[in-house]
Amino acid sequence: MEHRTSFPMTYPNIILCFLCLFSFISSSSSSSNPNTITLPLSPLFTNHPSSPPDPFQSLKLAASASLTRATHLKHSNKTNLNDPSNVTTEVHSKSYGGYSIDLQFGTPTQTSSFVLDTGSSLVWFPCSSRYTCSSCSFSNIDPTTIPKFIPKNSTSSKIVGCANPKCGWIFGSNVESRCNGCNPKTQNCSFNCPTYIIQYGLGSTAGLLLSENLNFPAKVVPDFLVGCSLLSIRQPSGIAGFGRGLESLPSQMGLKRFSYCLVSHKFDDSPENSDLVLQIGSSGDGKTSGLSYTPFQKNPEVNSVFKEYYYVSLKKIMVGGKRVKIPIGLLEPGSDGNGGTIVDSGSTFTFMERQVFELVAQEFEKQIGNNTRAKDVETQSGLSPCFTVDNSGGNVDLPQLTFGFRGGAKMVLPVANYFSFVDSDKVVCLTIVSDGVVGPARGSGPAIILGNYQQQNFNVEFDLENERFGFGPRTCNKST
Repeated sequence: MEHRTSFPMTYPNIILCFLCLFSFISSSSSSSNPNTITLPLSPLFTNHPSSPPDPFQSLKLAASASLTRATHLKHSNKTNLNDPSNVTTEVHSKSYGGYSIDLQFGTPTQTSSFVLDTGSSLVWFPCSSRYTCSSCSFSNIDPTTIPKFIPKNSTSSKIVGCANPKCGWIFGSNVESRCNGCNPKTQNCSFNCPTYIIQYGLGSTAGLLLSENLNFPAKVVPDFLVGCSLLSIRQPSGIAGFGRGLESLPSQMGLKRFSYCLVSHKFDDSPENSDLVLQIGSSGDGKTSGLSYTPFQKNPEVNSVFKEYYYVSLKKIMVGGKRVKIPIGLLEPGSDGNGGTIVDSGSTFTFMERQVFELVAQEFEKQIGNNTRAKDVETQSGLSPCFTVDNSGGNVDLPQLTFGFRGGAKMVLPVANYFSFVDSDKVVCLTIVSDGVVGPARGSGPAIILGNYQQQNFNVEFDLENERFGFGPRTCNKST
């Protein structure tokens, strides 16, 4: 039986401009449960001065940025300048495609905004009065007035030394041999930890590591390792790394679980927000009501960065109720680190390696065969396939997209999570990207990266205590 979903034509055009990062400032709130911290999660809002209010240009930028991000995640390595080889808060959505939270560091506290990123681990903020952000002249951002953390105004700020074990979290256990003037055979080493440099696909950042207090209304996390970035490229807002690395926020806080609910991108640029919930206390093996669970998959050992990702076992992809025949070597990560699926809140559109994408796209095209391919829109938007549609009836029937995971959990996506209207609502485009579609083909690393666009209006839980991933449909914006 064919599964199709109606797409109401009243759904607004989604203008995504995945370029640079900034966010509204919002306050933290404490939960009545001492074992949880709830933070506001907000969509990020930025517009590039060269980007006109043109859905083709905006979508193409979003598609290109998603692919660049995927390339970074698939080929990433930790690097530093000395070795180039190498609680509840609100969540807001923004038109560039990301989501932000506010965190308070220092004594007295200073509030900074961070992009929520499950695909990396270091937490860092723009830091010191000398902070410079290159290529950050966006229409609503003056690079000279980017909010900065000022270490000298905090009595709890300390620069991390080379002999500090936390320095090794970033640079490895033999870090002292890379510190100028340090003798690894002695305990006498007063030099600072090396400068870090991190790439995020579209941008990068570099700076020094600090030990600071991370403050919540009812809890203080002392000696929290945080990056004090002095120079960034296209990266004016900080990043809150929620990956598996020792330096990530979940690891440093010893979280048992964390969960978020991402408001729809139709609320980009609005005050709408949802919650990021950090759970400190154990819930045993209890499951959250309304969620389906699938076990996390073991991370490949071949690349240290791959160890930071959240791998899930995607067993099948169904289009209109029909299973797409994906080679098992692409769905399961191999010993070389190639293949498999990761969940990444920092990516906008879901990425599929070319072989997977073509099979999925071909099935959509087969089931929407009565509609003409809009090749001109594909060229202009960077998305593919795109189809002309008849909106005379007020609704457009499109095949249902379902992800089936190990253990039987199924993520049935709302059609707005994988198709977007463009060209005055006369054309719909699949909002999934692939290498070779808007860039050259590259076949290493994770084969599928589940982005935040496909996670809209789902309650998503990372149960670290029980090593499982939970999700369930939910309207995330608080006003409803």
